[in-house]
Amino acid sequence: MSTFKGRLHETVVKFPNTDIWMDSCGENELNYALERGCVGATSNPAIVGSVIKGELSIWEKRIKEMVSERKDMTEEDVAWALIYEIGALRSKKLLPIFNESKGIKGRLSIQTNPKYYRDTEKMLQQADVINSLGENMQIKMPASEAGIKAMEEATYRGISINATVSFTVAQAVAVAEAVERGLKRREAKGLSTETMSPVCTIMIGRTDDWLKKYTDEHDIIVDPEILEWSGIAVMKEAYRIFKERGYKTRLLSAACRNHHHWSQLIGGDLSMTIPFNWHKKLNSCDIEVASRIEIPVKEEYMNQLRKLSEFQKSFDEFGMKYNEFEKYGGFRATVSGFIGGYDELLKLVRGYMI
Repeated sequence: MSTFKGRLHETVVKFPNTDIWMDSCGENELNYALERGCVGATSNPAIVGSVIKGELSIWEKRIKEMVSERKDMTEEDVAWALIYEIGALRSKKLLPIFNESKGIKGRLSIQTNPKYYRDTEKMLQQADVINSLGENMQIKMPASEAGIKAMEEATYRGISINATVSFTVAQAVAVAEAVERGLKRREAKGLSTETMSPVCTIMIGRTDDWLKKYTDEHDIIVDPEILEWSGIAVMKEAYRIFKERGYKTRLLSAACRNHHHWSQLIGGDLSMTIPFNWHKKLNSCDIEVASRIEIPVKEEYMNQLRKLSEFQKSFDEFGMKYNEFEKYGGFRATVSGFIGGYDELLKLVRGYMI
């Protein structure tokens, strides 16, 4: 009988450098993942909204207390008070891992307001607040032009960042370079960087989503299976560059859509944040746990992908400039979705205020 609690647990036992995270800060989800070797977690306002709905027996009373006790609080004030409170509470579940790894693992990522994606200063102000919630915080900011600037400054301040709304090699390299600048500035002041743990997310499933939408909108016919590999190709290219250059920033894959988004990254010195439903699917699958990070995407797939201009933007390190990141289709769709999820959280809170 296997001693592993599923394939993801087997992954982290056999490949200790390949970290698995839970893409949620829900209590049941975190408990499930931590029992199976999970070493990190991610959240955003939309995720917190889902957690509150799933744990309404816990949080409904707290929302009512906030609304009743503080008459001056707006719905946004209440929403962020909940985000901060839930984040601070659930981050404690990861503290033993954080302490054991001396800050490298065991962090909870909390996202700044998705509406701030064009405002460096507002992101930084909120990053300072989030960072004060606990010692194992990691602050998510979008890989927009303003976000890249915020990440450099936040790194200089000693904040561990997690770049989000990121889908391309160009964005990943820009994030890593910004972090390196921040680290050098910090070290020049004699400040420690040893326990800092910056990561850059590549939302590989959303890279796939955008290529599918792009080819559909432009009536481009390709073999459908190649569009399931675009995000993997981007991730492997970014991984190659990161390893060659020795960036302190580690890559984090997100937006799992199929088993390749796990199985093709096994063996890498990276992290994968995986939603609860995909944790359960992957844990019960019969796919072999074997290192595949160094196996390139099939050349026949790459030849077709390279014919797509949007793939070239995604895959080429110089495919986009900083001021073009926000124009990328995946960026626009994801920011809109994140803001929509934030608005849903506000709507939930509003129901208790009016």
